[in-house]
Amino acid sequence: MPASDSPLNLLVTGGAGFIGSNLTLALQERFPEARLMVIDDFRSGDFKNLAGYGGDLVAKNLATLDWREQFGDEKFDAIFHLASITDTTNHNQFEQVHDNVESFRRILRFAKPAKTRIIYASSASIYGPATEASVESNGAVPANIYAFSKAIMDNIAVREAKESPDWTIIGLRYFNVYGPREAHKGVPASMVYHLFKQMKAGQRPRIFKHGEQKRDFVYVKDVVEGSIRGLDGQQSGIYNLGFGQARSFNELVDVLNQSLSLNLPPEYIDNPHAHYQNFTQADLTRARKALGYEPQFPLEEGVRDYMKWLYES
Repeated sequence: MPASDSPLNLLVTGGAGFIGSNLTLALQERFPEARLMVIDDFRSGDFKNLAGYGGDLVAKNLATLDWREQFGDEKFDAIFHLASITDTTNHNQFEQVHDNVESFRRILRFAKPAKTRIIYASSASIYGPATEASVESNGAVPANIYAFSKAIMDNIAVREAKESPDWTIIGLRYFNVYGPREAHKGVPASMVYHLFKQMKAGQRPRIFKHGEQKRDFVYVKDVVEGSIRGLDGQQSGIYNLGFGQARSFNELVDVLNQSLSLNLPPEYIDNPHAHYQNFTQADLTRARKALGYEPQFPLEEGVRDYMKWLYES
């Protein structure tokens, strides 16, 4: 934790988005005295995600934001950078790379003089078509422009951290995150959410043939905890945040059936995607050692907690 007698001053970009809003509200609960600032342009966020938020908010596009003009000499203890174009079906290469990379570059330029701690969202999509647990030292094999933009951000972060050893920059490669406050995302929302909606409506869950694809499904509460642990990380680095276990789509359907007290067999459909990750799994060795990260929600527990939230909200 940054050492200071005054309350923490924390900023979250993309704080109205899925993971960002969960993180923002968790920070508010964890550090009730903290000053909180959210920046979001609401392209993929929703104000409803911030129900109960008691901090400030700037509605601006990060790719064009003049940080110095907006914040002057204000000092933040940490900037959590989660904002990005997250829709992997957006194939506009210029827009994806420009907005994701230039937003990050502007943040780093603002943060560098004071060596403000940066904790930013990278992505497991960087690993491309893996067949075994992904280790952070694996080379980037981005299969889409979103993953490519994240790989460039990682390159920049590594370079900046190497040039400034006294500046902590932590990248977090989120795996297949699901949980509360993702419904607004529409198509890019998690498979857990989409299958829940189908099954709740009495429809058979539609999954790609033959349901043997595997994902490292990680509950949003786990990645939020891992992200907050970035406040205490002693050194710069890029770390996987998943659950650490690959589970098949067929297994997910079983877990949902059990949680919803249903017995709906899957309907297998052709996979229309040319570049598709048939397997994701996080090697958590580095995250455990550097951040003390230990996920608490296996798929069964995460789905149970999520279903409870969905029915209560």
